[in-house]
Amino acid sequence: MEKRKLGNSGLEVSALGLGCMGLSFGYGPATDQKDAIKLLQAAVEAGVTFFDTAECYGPFANEELLGEALAPFREKLVIATKFGFQDGDSKKGLDSSPARIRTVVEASLKRLKTDYIDLFYQHRVDPNVPMEDVAGTVKDLIAEGKVKHFGLSEAGVESIRKAHAVQPVAALQSEYSLWWREPEKEIIPALEELGIGFVPFSPLGKGFLTGAITPNTQFDSTDFRNIVPRFSEANRDANQVLVDLLKRIAGEKEATPAQIALAWLLAQKSWIAPIPGTTKLNRLQENIGATSIELSTEDLKNIENAASQIEIQGARYPEHLQNRVGK
Repeated sequence: MEKRKLGNSGLEVSALGLGCMGLSFGYGPATDQKDAIKLLQAAVEAGVTFFDTAECYGPFANEELLGEALAPFREKLVIATKFGFQDGDSKKGLDSSPARIRTVVEASLKRLKTDYIDLFYQHRVDPNVPMEDVAGTVKDLIAEGKVKHFGLSEAGVESIRKAHAVQPVAALQSEYSLWWREPEKEIIPALEELGIGFVPFSPLGKGFLTGAITPNTQFDSTDFRNIVPRFSEANRDANQVLVDLLKRIAGEKEATPAQIALAWLLAQKSWIAPIPGTTKLNRLQENIGATSIELSTEDLKNIENAASQIEIQGARYPEHLQNRVGK
């Protein structure tokens, strides 16, 4: 698979990474451990070198899973994990205090069965801890060899600049796809200016852009999408027009809607590396297939023209979660 460098950091990753959260957390019951290990190792064999996890996915179960599955391949992989929640629990408040960051790094190293973390993200900006203190703590961890690179997740431009001035930020991870294009306004220009890579999560709109979700789809009771306004039955119905567009283009390219959505993202900037997640081997293979799809300038223009006529309905987060982003 093609490799990409995340901005000026020198951190090289596969063009497509794997978001691992859904194997343990957020989208219904956890995947069977053996099946999850099989999927992770299949991703490595297919050329994926970039794996994304966090202490709060479970909590803790996802890091343990990656430690188990990826230990044999560790030296050739880039593993990203995150800190930022009280007790590693995303249902609790934020905590990016220096003491907490140090506690997290030691625990994550053990669970991941490694002695260094390639990319250590602040999961959400903590308004109670100065960004300079957060970046300074990670800078110290880099000097100690426990962390290789510093990242931010869902941070706003002001926080990015503050962090970058203390310890260069290798990557920002935030939602970006054909159905959430907010980063194009301020985030992407700032990242380009500062030489920071971009790692879009939910590049398939939390599954919606695959075309597999209809107004009638019933999610498991523990599935996070049940509380996402964009996934209400009425909004799913209204947003189907974007999937129809992807299906039309996919038909012309002998591809799938998911592959077109990912190919579109990959074509935006050479320093973008999306991390679609999946629990299914066939979806993993489908997603990886997107890296060999070439969208011409004309294709991209046609997608842009058609997408600009579509107004996506519904917020991407319920209000209590939206308050944690873009700070």
